[in-house]
Amino acid sequence: MLNSVMKQKQIHLRRSSFMKVTKLLASLLFLSTTAFAQEQVTLEKVIALALEENYDVRLSKNASESATLVDETAWGAYLPTIDGNATTLWTNTPDQQLEFADATRNQRGSVRSHATTASVQLNWILFDGTRMFATRERFAVLAAQGQLVVKDQMVNTIASAINNYYDIVQQKQQLSAIREQMAVSEERVKLAERKLEVGTGRKPELLQARVDYNAQRTQAFQKEAAIFQLKEQLNGLLGLKLPRQYDVADTIMIDLNLQQSQIEENIEQSNYALLATKKSIDVATLALRESRAQRSPVISFVSAYNYNRQDNTKLLNPFGTIFSLNNGFNYGFTLSVPILNGFNIRRQVELSKIELDRQMITYDQQKTVVDVGVRNAYVNYDNAKKVLQIEEETILLAKENVFIALETFKRGVSTFIELRTAQQSLADAYTRLISARYLAKLAETELLRLNGSLLR
Repeated sequence: MLNSVMKQKQIHLRRSSFMKVTKLLASLLFLSTTAFAQEQVTLEKVIALALEENYDVRLSKNASESATLVDETAWGAYLPTIDGNATTLWTNTPDQQLEFADATRNQRGSVRSHATTASVQLNWILFDGTRMFATRERFAVLAAQGQLVVKDQMVNTIASAINNYYDIVQQKQQLSAIREQMAVSEERVKLAERKLEVGTGRKPELLQARVDYNAQRTQAFQKEAAIFQLKEQLNGLLGLKLPRQYDVADTIMIDLNLQQSQIEENIEQSNYALLATKKSIDVATLALRESRAQRSPVISFVSAYNYNRQDNTKLLNPFGTIFSLNNGFNYGFTLSVPILNGFNIRRQVELSKIELDRQMITYDQQKTVVDVGVRNAYVNYDNAKKVLQIEEETILLAKENVFIALETFKRGVSTFIELRTAQQSLADAYTRLISARYLAKLAETELLRLNGSLLR
């Protein structure tokens, strides 16, 4: 009888060992296949693709190119305007009647003629109250503002790409922690089965162990789905330029040496959103100059060349001209002074002042938003560093606690409840640790975004 029991145990151990080896080989095969199937994508590559392929960045570049084109051709406001006109006309009058006081001179018949006219006019504004200079400068400011808007969009896109990338890393770490817990839960199931077989265990413990194991399997599937969705989201952010199957890094890199004073220093000269808003103030100031310049007189130089040729091939009037040719040019100056135009200039000046005030208020508002954003982000950053330090220590304690609880449970010293509690504590510690890492990275990225350092 004893020999039979020993043989059954040996068979059970052999089967268990065979199953472990089979699972190990399957895991290695899966990992090797996954490694070859998925390309490792670095954060640097993600940022480079974001700057080149992101649709928001491309649209902002397109708008900036339009403003730059207007600026490059705005010097034409200093040049004269030249217009040319030409006309050639054939006239055929089949029936023309001429009547005079002397009836004997009356005539009736057909008339044919050919007329050619051409002219070139030049108008050159010499003085308009410096309006043309203000307009030219305003176009230059708009072009510079467009470039700042592009840089601001680039910074925001880089921040979104970084946050999305490390969100995938965070979910991967959560999945790894769940799988680590699954290994402990699987061991719990085996121990509960053995205890139940030898009569020292209870079935509720086995059922609860299986319930916990299945719950962790469900969590693993959910994490895998979340990772897939985040990868697709990141790929969409990059214009779908990443491969269908790719992998990211395993760790979250955090700069723990940022100082609030360094971030706040010269932020008005480094935050691209503030710089672009400040350009709006410059644009409004120049628009006010343009409006005021309309009160000034306008002095222009004008000139024209005219050509006129008339060929009358058939005439009834013997005193009519058979051929005429006139050509020559004229030139001079014109002076235009606005006297009364329904208060249009005054209205435009007042509207320009209101727009300037609005842009100044907008800048102050944006500056306040940036200042508050820096302070809040640094509080989150500093708090995440403190929490991270605590959780780094806690995770070591929780791992040791699970190891001790599992070993003592194997020997029958600790209870099922104690092991389950230690395991749950480890799961909570993992969640807090990974979350603290990700939150610290989010806060760091936000600080660098507000400071404009992500583009340097």
